[in-house]
Amino acid sequence: MRVAILSSIAWRTPPRNYGPWEQVASYLAEGLVAKGVDVTLFATADSITDGKLDATCTVPYAEDPNVDPKVVECLHISNLMEKADQFDLIHNHFDFLPLTYSRLINTPMLTTIHGFSSDKIKEVYRKYNQNTHYVSISNADRDADLDYAATVYNGIDDTAFPYISVPDDYLLFFGRIHPDKGASEAIQIARESGRKLLIAGLIQDEGYFKREIEPHIDLKTVFYCGNVGPEKRSTLLGMAYAMLHPISFEEPFGLSVAESMLCGTPVIAFNRGSMPELIQHGKTGFLVNSVSEAVEAVELVMQINRKDCADWAQSMFSKDKMVEGYLAVYESILRR
Repeated sequence: MRVAILSSIAWRTPPRNYGPWEQVASYLAEGLVAKGVDVTLFATADSITDGKLDATCTVPYAEDPNVDPKVVECLHISNLMEKADQFDLIHNHFDFLPLTYSRLINTPMLTTIHGFSSDKIKEVYRKYNQNTHYVSISNADRDADLDYAATVYNGIDDTAFPYISVPDDYLLFFGRIHPDKGASEAIQIARESGRKLLIAGLIQDEGYFKREIEPHIDLKTVFYCGNVGPEKRSTLLGMAYAMLHPISFEEPFGLSVAESMLCGTPVIAFNRGSMPELIQHGKTGFLVNSVSEAVEAVELVMQINRKDCADWAQSMFSKDKMVEGYLAVYESILRR
C-alpha cells in the first residue's frame, strides 16, 4: 500500500512545540511505516520521518514572517496532487483546500477533519462529499450534511507521556492562549481554590494575553512557562494535581486532555464539544459548566485514582489504536 500523508506546513512535522495537526500526522506516518506501509510524508523540509519525505516548503511559515503562507501552501498541495498517480491513497491532514483537487485526480482521498474553523468552509466539504472520504476526530465534531467513513480518535505516544503516581500540588492550564481556551477562567479557578497555577502554551492572541493573563502573572501564584516542547510538556502534565480546561467553544478533540490523563493527571473541563467523549466524569476528571463548579471539582480531585486516568487514556487514545483505526478505513476505501 502506497500512502501519501499531507501534513500542514505551519509547523514542522512533528512540531518542535505547538502543532496538533502536525503531531497527529507524524504519529500516524511513523505508525504506518512501522506496520510496513510505504509512506511518503508531504511536509516542511525540516520534518523528521522514517518514511519518505517530500517537501517544497523550506521552513514552517509560522516561524518565518518573510514566507507568504498562501504561496507556500499552494506549492505544497499542488506538489502532491501532481504526483497523485504514484499513490494508492492520499490522506489529507490539511483542511479543505486539497479537496478542490479531488475531482482532478484518480487517487482516492481521505480527509481527517480536524475541526471546522468556521461554518463557511463547510460549503467546500459538502461540495466534495460524494467523491471523497471523511473521518471525524470525535462524534461531537460531525456535520449532519456530511458522510463519514469513521470516527478515529487522535492518538498519542504513551512512551512520551509516562505515568506519574505522586504529583505536585499545582493546577495546570495547557493550551493556546486564546479566549476560546479559557486561560483567564483557569486563573479564576486557581485563585478561588487557593492553588498555584502554571500556564503553558502558544500565545495566539497577544491582546488577550496582555489584557487578561499577563497582569496576573506574579511568579507566586500564577506562572507562565512559555510555549513548551515535548520533554517539558510531559513533566508539566504529569506532575500537575489537575489540568484545567475551561473551554468556551465546541472543541473537536483536545490532545492535551488525552495527554494529561495518560500521565495520570485528572482533567477538569467545561462540558462542551468532545469533552464527554474524552473524560469519564468522576473517574478520570470532571465535566463542569462554570467556574464555581470547577472550583468545587478541584476539591474532589483527591477522589480520582490516577491509574484509572492513565488506563483510560491508553485504552482509548493510544497511537497504535489510531493507526489501526486508519488502516481499517484505508482498506475499506481501497476495497471499493
